[in-house]
Parts: sequence; C-alpha cells; structure tokens
Amino acid sequence: AVVSTQSTGAQQRLDIPVSREVVEVSLNKAVIGKAFKKAAGAVSGAIANLTDSQKEAMKEQLESGNPYKVVLEGGEECEVTPAMVSGIKTVIRTEHVREFVPNVIEPSFGIGRILYCILECNFKVRENDEKRTWLNLPPLIAPTKCSVLPLSSNEQFTPYVEKISADLRKLGIPNKVDDSSGAIGRRYARTDEIGIPFGITVDFDTIKLNSVTVRERNTCSQIRVPLDEVTELVNRLCLDQTSWNDAKLNYPEFTSQETV
Repeated sequence: AVVSTQSTGAQQRLDIPVSREVVEVSLNKAVIGKAFKKAAGAVSGAIANLTDSQKEAMKEQLESGNPYKVVLEGGEECEVTPAMVSGIKTVIRTEHVREFVPNVIEPSFGIGRILYCILECNFKVRENDEKRTWLNLPPLIAPTKCSVLPLSSNEQFTPYVEKISADLRKLGIPNKVDDSSGAIGRRYARTDEIGIPFGITVDFDTIKLNSVTVRERNTCSQIRVPLDEVTELVNRLCLDQTSWNDAKLNYPEFTSQETV
C-alpha cells in the first residue's frame, strides 16, 4: 500500500516453472541519488514499473543521447539521462511463484443499508401536495404488488373482491385487500405510501358490466378491464412483460374515484 509502504501482494507456488523474456534496466543509483535526492526512490520505482515496450523505447532514446521522461505517482515528470542507466537488456527469467494482488468483494455493509438506499431513492411526493407521499418501488421488488379495493362497504362487492384476491394468489402475486370504510381516494393514498404499484377497484360497474378498474401508482391513471382478464394483466405488468402505456392502449381509460 502507498501509505503503509507494506506490500499487499500474495504469492502462489507454480507446479511447473514458467520462463519468459523480460527487459531489465540496470540503474546507476549514485547518479540518480545525486540528481533526484529524496525523490530518487520514486524515480527508481517508476522505471521498474515501466512495461517492457516502454523500457525498449527508453533504451532507444537514451542510446540516441536524449533523456527519457518518466511519470511519478503524483503526476510529476522526471528526465532520466543516459548517465543514470548502466544498461538495458532482455533476459530470460524463470518464475517459480506467481505474484498477484488479491481482489476481495466486501459484502459486510449488510441488508439494512441496501433497504435504506432503496427506500430513500424511491421516496416521492405528489406534485402540489406535500402531504401525499409514495414509494416508487418497481413492481419486481415491491413486497405487495397489487391492492384489491371495494368502492364502498356494499356487501355485493365482497364475492368479487375475494375471487380477485384468490386469483392473484394463484398466480403468485402478493396482494392486499383494503375494505375499510374510508374514502377510496384515502385508501389509494395508503397503498401508494407503502409502494403498491397497482390497484384493482370493484365498483357498481363490476356488477353491471363484469369489469373492474386498474390503477397505476406512479401516474394515478386508471383503465377499465374485463374481470376475466384483470389478474393476467396485472401478472404481466408485475413481470415487466408489458408496460402501463401498452395497457392503456388496449383498454379504455377510466377517470373518476380519485378524490382524497
């Protein structure tokens, strides 16, 4: 490491020694020490860290009588003159060990911090209404993916709510039924706060027309969907197999029952 000056490398003994050509630079340390003083060690290290092609280029430049520039770790350039190098040659080096710097993935930050980052990055506030907050959790990671809401406490809605919830569970879609007595807009807001991406509402048209509304959390827009198609649509939306914009093209838009 740079600060501690301790090596962070490791060694592995090779079963079969490996021979390869390397370019070695022999330095005149007395001349380098006199020229660079305290920086002499850094200059020597920078030369040692040159690639073989860079060492060959340095050899050609020094043999022509010109200095060769090396760059230190801090970005400072130093000129190496011919007098500072006593020889540059290619030799055969046989290696019995492999030197390397281990790379480690450190997962010790824990799941708590991951969840905190997800919640913080997805916390939103409705435009022009600071009291209405919502979590922009993608459907794939939202713990509860769909809410099922009767428009009111009318008992006629109960069988539809129970069937839709059961059908969603059969498809493996976690869902929440909110049949409390609050206004539908307030119940929408509650589901938005906990990041539920889609909501199915059973209303009087469900009884008359056998259809329900599907609401999308981010835009608060709604579409009217036949009862026998709604769970499959929500499943495809949750699996990212279709988009909300595509769903709006295939089903009529519904504009109502959003007031808080």
